[in-house]
Amino acid sequence: MKASHIRKLIKPIDSAYSEMFSGQVYRVGKGAVSVRNHSGAAQHTVIGVHGFLENHCYFTQAYDGPATELILLTCSNYHIPVNGVTPEKAEWEVPIKFLEGTIEYDACILNQTLQNLPTTQNVRVHGHSRGGAVILEAIRQWPELYEDVEVVLEAPVLPKGKLHALVTTLLEPVSHGMWPWLIRLINSAPQSAYGQTFFGKMNPRKRQLLSKMFFATKDHLTIVRNIENIMDWMERTDSSVYQHVRHGTFLIPATDRILDRTAMLASARTSPTTMRIVETEAQSHFITLDSREWIPGVEALSMAAQA
Repeated sequence: MKASHIRKLIKPIDSAYSEMFSGQVYRVGKGAVSVRNHSGAAQHTVIGVHGFLENHCYFTQAYDGPATELILLTCSNYHIPVNGVTPEKAEWEVPIKFLEGTIEYDACILNQTLQNLPTTQNVRVHGHSRGGAVILEAIRQWPELYEDVEVVLEAPVLPKGKLHALVTTLLEPVSHGMWPWLIRLINSAPQSAYGQTFFGKMNPRKRQLLSKMFFATKDHLTIVRNIENIMDWMERTDSSVYQHVRHGTFLIPATDRILDRTAMLASARTSPTTMRIVETEAQSHFITLDSREWIPGVEALSMAAQA
């Protein structure tokens, strides 16, 4: 990448979205982990891994039970979407050797989180989109850690997957130097101009979270690196990564205009039979925001542990 392009791309992007948060926030490398306070005794733990240009608030309303210990990743070089909390250093943090902004780097944040933070034995790791790839990569890096962990891969980036043809068509002519200009253009356009096409039918929560997508990262370089790494990871990763996924669910939307649904489904079908494939009726890539009904109940976690 040219130095002049990098200069343009590392110009900071100001944070434009945050929500009140009650709990602890730990800095881990160039990312962070937030542990939400829960009102009851924790019976199960859910770790949420957000997708490309999203933030951890994607999961907060889906897992709002008093007995749910909710732990939320903020991927590397993304803004932490909380107010009212000062991030602290994680004493258990170990240095990460991968390049920040990559699936591999964020998988290390996830593994450090899973090793150190859950206080229950009933653990689910739920990743949306790029977050699905982060989970699979984390399992590949440290399979033993996931032996008793339930995995939910929602509209996930998968081995041998593809971007939707519409997205590919948009990205092909974009050179590195054009990114800051393109993002300014997207941010100045009314969301209705592109929202329905890519995001499907809107609802208040979806509009609230998706309208600030291009402010999620700390700079444009992270956006470019995320996209290039997603495409590269899908191409070079094969279905052998599935062999260590013990139990869980693939959630596939009925319509997806971000990732190629057919390629996603074909990849999911190459995994061992312990993973369920649920073809939801969700009309967009954002299944959780379309309807919480598709998310497997966390109560099943405790039952599975006792079985």
